[in-house]
Amino acid sequence: MIRRPPRSTLFPYTTLFRSQVMRGVELIIMEQIPPFYAQHLEAACRILADTENGLTGSEISYLLQDCRVEDVSPQMTKWKRLFNAMVGVQNKHQVGNHLIMFINRAMNPVSYSRSKEAFDWRRNELNVVLAFSGFSVREDGKVVRATKETTITGARARANALKHALEDRKAHQEIFKFCRAEIVDQNYFHVVLEAIKGVAERIRSMSGLTSDGAELANTVFSVKAPLVAINSLTTETEISEQKGFSNILVGLFGAVRNPTAHAPKISWELTEQDALDILSMISYVHRKLDGARANRARAGI
Repeated sequence: MIRRPPRSTLFPYTTLFRSQVMRGVELIIMEQIPPFYAQHLEAACRILADTENGLTGSEISYLLQDCRVEDVSPQMTKWKRLFNAMVGVQNKHQVGNHLIMFINRAMNPVSYSRSKEAFDWRRNELNVVLAFSGFSVREDGKVVRATKETTITGARARANALKHALEDRKAHQEIFKFCRAEIVDQNYFHVVLEAIKGVAERIRSMSGLTSDGAELANTVFSVKAPLVAINSLTTETEISEQKGFSNILVGLFGAVRNPTAHAPKISWELTEQDALDILSMISYVHRKLDGARANRARAGI
């Protein structure tokens, strides 16, 4: 059982604090964090020690030691080991500071210089869980207070509104592949740019060409000597569809990608609705490419 803390207790090891400067010396005034409910604590530990995307056993050992938390069951599976350690220290000190401190250390961006995807996954999943306790993990890996959520829909939406909306629209996975970090950061400007760049990269891979933009689209989807065809090109309707598909790509490259690539973010405003509409069109392009066939003889691949 995880007990509630006495209101007057202050715990000396915490990462949420405010500071004051007195006579040239910065004094840290610690803030007590109430203990986390067992379900919240378990959910956070399951993410941090996830089998595929979580911390390794040795990383957990180091971080527990660094946070001055006793590793009470090192022989158990990773998440149970971490959970038992956090329950033990939380019951002992009657505060929840140790979990926040552990997350701050585990999410230090320096540790992810070669593994940005791992950082993005952990941050996104932690933000869903922490939302129920009134916390969130910032882009710099630090935990801060936030409005407490009471529903899974609200928690997921706040943790990642754009990603949630794209998943609801059943957006093509290629969009997530090329712009995962931008989606996590709710960066509408760059998520659109990276998604369109991803389309161009996929077409180059299918065709063997190295060109870009309108030139790439017109050459690859030519109806006279196509390098990639989205249908059999045997009827007037199919030929028109191929032409229209090429025009869609030219429009995306000209109307969306070129402005985002050349204009500063501050002078090219993009709303969430605009981003979702553009990404839906890009998703449609990827689905057509899924069923397209490459003329490997012409493409030289």
